[in-house]
This record gives sequence, structure tokens and C-alpha cells, in this order.
Amino acid sequence: MSFDPKAATKTPPKKVIFRIKRYDPETGKEWWEDYEVETYRGMTVLDALIKIKEELDHTIVMRYSCRMGVCGSCGMVINGMPRLACQTQIAEVATEANPIVTVEPLKNYPVIRDLLTDFTTFFEKHKKVKPYLLRKNIEERETGDYEYEMTPEEHYNIYEYTLCISCGLCYSACPVAASTDRFLGPQALAYAWRYIADPRDEAWQERLEMLDTDEGPFSCHYAASCSAVCPKMVDPAAAIQRLRSALVKYRLGLYKKSRISQKVKPITEKKERKPLPPEAQPVEGVDPWKKNEEPVQIPVEQLLTA
Repeated sequence: MSFDPKAATKTPPKKVIFRIKRYDPETGKEWWEDYEVETYRGMTVLDALIKIKEELDHTIVMRYSCRMGVCGSCGMVINGMPRLACQTQIAEVATEANPIVTVEPLKNYPVIRDLLTDFTTFFEKHKKVKPYLLRKNIEERETGDYEYEMTPEEHYNIYEYTLCISCGLCYSACPVAASTDRFLGPQALAYAWRYIADPRDEAWQERLEMLDTDEGPFSCHYAASCSAVCPKMVDPAAAIQRLRSALVKYRLGLYKKSRISQKVKPITEKKERKPLPPEAQPVEGVDPWKKNEEPVQIPVEQLLTA
């Protein structure tokens, strides 16, 4: 998804109409409802929705938590595109010429009420790809007195996919997921590739065989809409293509993981502690190295005069 880094510095229209799609599960009724909100510079769509819920209509149902693009809870369709409401500036989606913002629940998910969708199937598919490290020696997984080695290059190969916050926007934008419930979806497949490519994981054969079905990467039509809407710039479409390539090579007996990490002892050597620069010095009387040993007491007078 392309972001406008200066969107928060732009002033949106003074008054914006939010056209919200409502749904009542008790009656099965769907309708659109308009709410006018006075905006300000830096205001996000989530800010506006919370204002509507608190001041105009408390019956609106939605999901949100962190308000900073980390938890992925506030995914919804804004002006026709899956977005995180907390990450979307009103100045990005409303103009003086068209001060109307449409808000709908995410596509490809059952709607519980209004903007709230059911992620049960989404997380079942996530769980199906076993999104955790697997080692042949089960005892290794239960003890934590060592680490697995990994080079910077190996970490770079999987780093992009570790940024996924499971917000579900990619699944909402996926045309294949819209046509069949069997498809695992871009999020689950990206996670599968993340562990197949991870040198610390030994279950690459098990993972490839599990994915070699009509639920896996060969069902993808490569619309790349999943990558286009990702709020963390993850490229699940590329992960699916890498899975396809690995599966074809595996069928031909040509794919083998380049390296499996060995366990090593954690680094215990401690170097001499460097003093903090003047601008990073703590408040007088506070030792940050002892904060876990005893509660920190910061005199209120020092905070007021700082």
C-alpha cells in the first residue's frame, strides 16, 4: 500500500460525512448511515469513528485496540480499500471536492455486527500452517539453555514476513478467498514460507507436503492485491511465488533446504559498560540498572522543574 508520509500535516475538510455500513444480525437488515464529523489536522478515520460512537451513536460496533498500527484490530474497508482505520488519515481519503468517507466491514469475512467481522476461519488457517519453529528433537524445543545460530543474510530473507501483524487486510483483498473457503489465503501462506525459509526450522518437507494441495499456493491467481493493501509493506504475493517454485522443485526432487541451524550456547561474555552521553543521563537519584531490583521513586518536584 502506498502511504503519504505527509498526510498528517495536511488539513482535511472541516466537516466530513462518514457513510457507515450497518448490519443488525437479529433482523438481518443492512443499511448505510451518515454521520457528520468536524475534523482537525492529524485526525485518523479511527479517531472519527470513536468520536461518532461516543458523541453521536453509541450503538455502532467495531473492533480496535492499540491505535498505532500494531495490533491490526481496526481493519475495515475505507473508500473501497482494506485499510487500518488508525493508520488512515482523513486527509488521505477526503477532499474538499468530495468530503465523504465510506466505511464497511472487511470483505471475505462473516459480519457479526456493523464493522465487526468474525476471524475464526482466518486464524484456523493460520494455525493450520503451524506458525512456529519445529525441530526433530522435541526435547530441544522444551529447553531454553541455548540458541540457534543464524547469519544476518538468513535473517534478512525472512525478516519481511516477521512484520506481519495478522490484520487480515490481505485476505479481505484476495479474489481467490472471495470465491472459495478452501484457499489458505495470503497471510497463512506467507507465514508458511517464513518458516520454510527459516534455517532454524527442520520441518520443511512436512510443510511443503502439507501445502501441495488445492488449498495451497497453486490456487493463487497472482492478482497481488494482498501485497497492495498490506499496512506493513509485507509482500505475501512474493512469498506465494517462492512457495510455488519450492514445491515444483520438491516434486522433481531438486529442492533441499540449504542449511539447518545448529544450537549454540548463548553469549554470556559481558563487555565493559560504556557511560551514557550527557543528554541520556537519568534523573538524579535514579539508577536504571537497579530498576528491576527495587521500585523507582522519582521526586515530583524534579519532574515539575525539569
